[in-house]
Amino acid sequence: MGWQDEHGHSCQRESGKFIRSALCLLSCQAVGGDTSQVMPAAAAVELIHNFSLIHDDIEDASHERHHRPTVWRLWGQSQAINAGDAMFTLAYLALLKLKEKGITDEKIIGSTKMLSRACLELCEGQYLDIEYENHLDTTIEDYLNMAVKKTAALFAASTSLGAYLGSEDSKLVEFFRLFGKELGIAYQICDDILGIWGMEESVGKSVSDIFQRKKTLPVVYGLQTSGGEARKRLKKLYSQKSIEGEDITEVMKILNRLGARGYAENLAEQYYYKALAHLEATGLDTSRQAPLKQTAQFLLKRDF
Repeated sequence: MGWQDEHGHSCQRESGKFIRSALCLLSCQAVGGDTSQVMPAAAAVELIHNFSLIHDDIEDASHERHHRPTVWRLWGQSQAINAGDAMFTLAYLALLKLKEKGITDEKIIGSTKMLSRACLELCEGQYLDIEYENHLDTTIEDYLNMAVKKTAALFAASTSLGAYLGSEDSKLVEFFRLFGKELGIAYQICDDILGIWGMEESVGKSVSDIFQRKKTLPVVYGLQTSGGEARKRLKKLYSQKSIEGEDITEVMKILNRLGARGYAENLAEQYYYKALAHLEATGLDTSRQAPLKQTAQFLLKRDF
């Protein structure tokens, strides 16, 4: 995370995909707005995302992100919490810079409300994600509720902020909000797939979701649909404090036998097409929709 390493040297490694900020700018562009005006909002959603990652890494005790040590691993939990809090504050200071770009006070207040609601949902989603680690009866409906809050809320805020700041059409803004929401769910499901089956050199982590007993969609599907010995083994494995070594291999074998990956991929595709339907419902020219459609396709097919 960031452009420098812990020694203050320039860091060439990738620091993230900047998807949320890109969605904000592309949504503004799609509705005919001036993207230079909404740069502060794009920066704000990216800062909120990174604030959440710093805190998330502490809560999950994650040692690495994007092939680099996490903030808390370098400077300790207390300083990481402090850094995350500072990043949260910087996001709102960034929103205030919309004034310098010619955005009205009314729009700035509206933007602040949008981002604040998304932040609250994000916290609720993180609560559910942590809580479900200790539950063996988590349903697919529970999972989707968590994904909507933890991930899709900020996606929806990103797309709706861009449309809101670039347009005066409230119906258009709502279509963009729904587009972001459905795309965010698809993104989270793809993230779950990569967290189990992704290559470590691409993802920057390997089967970490299994190790941490996360109730990702493939696991929830496995627990909900399996029977007999497979169900007993999954429950026993996920009752442990952590899952390591050969137990991780066993979990993956069970999930593979149950077709959990295929189920997750199909569901991600369903939400991807729902997202596209909301985008098409805007009635905007196809050339305006194209960059967002390309971005959505990239998110569905990515391997990192």
